[in-house]
Amino acid sequence: MEKWLEVAPERPTTDITVDVTFLERLRPPLPRRVVWPEGYRLERWHPNTTDYLALYRLVGAPHCWWMRYLMPSATLHRIIASSHTYICRLLGPEGVAGFFELDLEKPETPYLSYLGLVPEAQGKGLGKRLLNAAIQQGWQKETRVLRVNTCTADHPNALPTYKAAGFVPIMVEQEHWSIPDDLGLVPPEHLRQKVN
Repeated sequence: MEKWLEVAPERPTTDITVDVTFLERLRPPLPRRVVWPEGYRLERWHPNTTDYLALYRLVGAPHCWWMRYLMPSATLHRIIASSHTYICRLLGPEGVAGFFELDLEKPETPYLSYLGLVPEAQGKGLGKRLLNAAIQQGWQKETRVLRVNTCTADHPNALPTYKAAGFVPIMVEQEHWSIPDDLGLVPPEHLRQKVN
């Protein structure tokens, strides 16, 4: 675990346990364009840390995305400003509908770091399109495997959607998270540890 993920003992936390599934896609995508519904478009995004964390919260709060809040600001800035990081926002009629983030530092083994929709954009078939766009962008000519992970705190459709897109689970690990209460996140009840 990264040193910055260690929470000070005096900082109240909620503990949850998640199963993290690691997946790989070993075949390149077919070279076809992703077609978006009318009013939607994808754009490359170069955010500052404040704007990034705002969208990270909008998309990730229902699924307990929390680790980037604990990351030192300089570290987060270095990641999102890197030429190896590729971030796209999905824009729709109501504004930002979602985003994906790729780590392309190792073109042979790129990583889909984040992908998600804002709650209002879910259930419209946009998630599959966003994933297909991320796969198209992430798969370089040198790529041998594209990796991603998801967990039991994510949307219940996440794992089936990754599998349907050609990702194969290779490992499941159980992780115990201590999420600082002052982040204002509410972990799903089914994941909270029972404390005696």
